[in-house]
Amino acid sequence: MKQRLSVALLSGILSLTAGMTLASASAEAQSATRPAASFAPVESWDAAVMSGSQSALGALYTTDTKTETEQGVSQDPGEEARFWSLLAPNGLTDFQPKVLAVEHRSGGIVETVLRVMGKIRTSAGEKPFVVEIHQRWIQRNGAWQIFFTRRSDLFASPTMRLPEPAKPNTALYAPPEDGPAEIRAALAAAAKDHKRVILVFGANWCYDCHVLDTAFRSRDIAPLVNANYHVVHINVGDDGDQNLDLAEHYGIPLKKAVRIPSLAVLDSNGKVVYSQQNGEFDDSTRLGPSDVTSFLKKWAPTHAG
Repeated sequence: MKQRLSVALLSGILSLTAGMTLASASAEAQSATRPAASFAPVESWDAAVMSGSQSALGALYTTDTKTETEQGVSQDPGEEARFWSLLAPNGLTDFQPKVLAVEHRSGGIVETVLRVMGKIRTSAGEKPFVVEIHQRWIQRNGAWQIFFTRRSDLFASPTMRLPEPAKPNTALYAPPEDGPAEIRAALAAAAKDHKRVILVFGANWCYDCHVLDTAFRSRDIAPLVNANYHVVHINVGDDGDQNLDLAEHYGIPLKKAVRIPSLAVLDSNGKVVYSQQNGEFDDSTRLGPSDVTSFLKKWAPTHAG
């Protein structure tokens, strides 16, 4: 269970309370292009939050903004500006939005998925927090504004043992339809160099997916990956409902529950030698470097049974 940091709107006091985990935000399925590397208006939003200026924040939201939280849906266009403007006067000392996904949609809409990490100064010391946010932006009168937002409450930051990405790769997962071709290409390469293939079913909006990728690329683990595997990232889509048949084909039961990242390991002939069944990799807070290296050593070609 994560803990939730809630802003007391009337008293201005921050309290630490037990809370429920909110799943990573996902966007509604629409036609999309490959994710962009960044989206500059997010930097303006970041600066406005740090300033604590409700007017600066208000200018970044439309007059008909819709907000979804764990408490329900609000049609109050000023709710988000008020919520974020309270952080600075209540002890905000650090605020670092990490852009997980940027999608350009039809009608000029841009959707962003953020994981924000920060710190609040309290009488008991600094409290690190994390909040997950999904925003939809549109240009009105020449300026980018948010017309929809979905966010979690502020949770106490979990203890991480795996390295985290300083800047997540928003193009880590190619469009879902590219999955089969990427698997064929990896298997063709594996047939030549006799490595194995790791299929990582996930999505750009999934922070745990970015953490696992960062671990795979880290100094101590990357040599093990590069010597033994070709890694293919298979996109399950914005709503987690794509490539589920492909996952099932490789023995991963994502149709029952989309728990990502989910992994399968194939030998150089395409035979499944391992498929994730119980969410072994879907929560990066449970994993350490030794867990990852043990897995990679166990299923490396020299250990094939």
